[in-house]
Amino acid sequence: MRPARRQALLATAALALAGCARPGPPLQGGWVGSDPARGHGLRAVPRDKLATGPVQRAAALVVGAGVAGLAAARALMQAGVDDIRVFELEDQAGGNSRGHVVDGIACPLGAHYLPLPGPQAHEVADWLHEIGLLHTVAGRTVADERHLCHSPQERLFIDGAWHEGLLPPAASGSATRAEYQRFAAAVARAQREAGFAIPSRRAPWTDAHRRLDAQTFAQWLDGLGLRDERLRWYLDYACRDDYGAPAAEVSAWAGLHYFGSRHGFHAPGAEDGEREAVLTWPEGNAWLVRHLAAPLGERLLAARSARRVSVGRHGVELTVWNEGRGTAETWAAPAVILAVPMHVAARIVDAPPPALVVAAALITHAPWLVAHLRLDAPLLDRGVGASAAWDNVYYGGASLGYVDAGHQRMDPTPRPTVLSAYWALAAAQRAALAAPDWRPWAQQVIAELLPLHPDLPQRLQRLDLARHGHAMAVPRPGVRGHAALVALADAGPATRLHFAHADLSGYSVFEEAFGHGHRAGMALARQWQRGLFRRA
Repeated sequence: MRPARRQALLATAALALAGCARPGPPLQGGWVGSDPARGHGLRAVPRDKLATGPVQRAAALVVGAGVAGLAAARALMQAGVDDIRVFELEDQAGGNSRGHVVDGIACPLGAHYLPLPGPQAHEVADWLHEIGLLHTVAGRTVADERHLCHSPQERLFIDGAWHEGLLPPAASGSATRAEYQRFAAAVARAQREAGFAIPSRRAPWTDAHRRLDAQTFAQWLDGLGLRDERLRWYLDYACRDDYGAPAAEVSAWAGLHYFGSRHGFHAPGAEDGEREAVLTWPEGNAWLVRHLAAPLGERLLAARSARRVSVGRHGVELTVWNEGRGTAETWAAPAVILAVPMHVAARIVDAPPPALVVAAALITHAPWLVAHLRLDAPLLDRGVGASAAWDNVYYGGASLGYVDAGHQRMDPTPRPTVLSAYWALAAAQRAALAAPDWRPWAQQVIAELLPLHPDLPQRLQRLDLARHGHAMAVPRPGVRGHAALVALADAGPATRLHFAHADLSGYSVFEEAFGHGHRAGMALARQWQRGLFRRA
């Protein structure tokens, strides 16, 4: 049966069951988080028609208060550049790491965990030490266990049962187990011969990386004869989880980077096969961005959409739209950091540099849907096996699974909770995601979960949906090593226009965004320290 047909039938069944089990009022819910109309607003009013008031001034401006923009602001303030303003389109900072609350229960709107940083991500590690998540004991870095993901961390529903971990089970001596072992050896070989790091710029870009970046991950796997159905499902899942696209669309560099830059790939039975520890909270990474944004105070100006950036000989002029007042504002500074996606930067900058135009056309983004299901009690499991985990995935399902906001509670007493289900969608689904009616998407979410939890209709009280039209940069072949991204990240010493966004790494994770923000903030601070600027 075709997947689309299967999903349609499941959705119909889900609604029928929900209707039978719910004689009362219809399911409550709706769209939450970002409003697509606000993001698209810069198309509605021509930039040259914006009426502005008196010019306001600052030492530095940052456009975008996602992780990159907040990290840039932190770097500036640490370097003594305190007179800054950070502009954010939404009502709260955080970008894809913002949080939500359903009937008093916190849950993530987007990103929901942070792996413990490796040695190359020292900017992130320094900040985690600063806020107390990491500390040093006898010369070793130790994480605050209260914020580590509680056990069990992950489970997979396959063959009618729940299994611990997300790698599909494979019997000893089976063809699947043999391919797991071959792939593990290939990852280890790539780690030795090419090298991977997070942030990715910490690994030198070599001919070996270029060869990987020139082909899809699926093509690379085919070339090694790795075609086992369970292995390929798992690798597709990994790519969709980190990149928003399957192995047939992302580069071989990206597919190997997923494993090689962190924990490797451990076939069943490997001595060091324990899953890496991650930091997580009921509200996801909103916990992190709240701590990152707090020092800004009134320097953070939310509900301001950037409409125009003009770079002159003596400074930069920024026009923003105050969403609350419905008026334009003009700000001037010696320099600006654009911590927004490249396609947004290219749209708002007057006479954008050629590298920005190329980058904006080069990078595509996967849309995401995050569904928040408010339950009056924990769900019953279909089948047997591993007990309820923080991350729960359905083998062969259309979604990426769900995380339980109540998993981090210290009190094990059953109580109401929120499940956040993640969907990485195709670019062709972006228009449907922007539609006003949330119910068709809610039907798909229920249909996906119903085979796992037959009592869902009785437990479900509310379903809120968050949509991210351009959630994740997709590292397609040729993206990661493109000269345009290198040029934008390596700004000249006297530039007034700095770029800071995970787009510059070709894919979207916390450490990349934080690293680019820190780099841009320090570069601008050095310009001030060297006396290159006079106040605009």
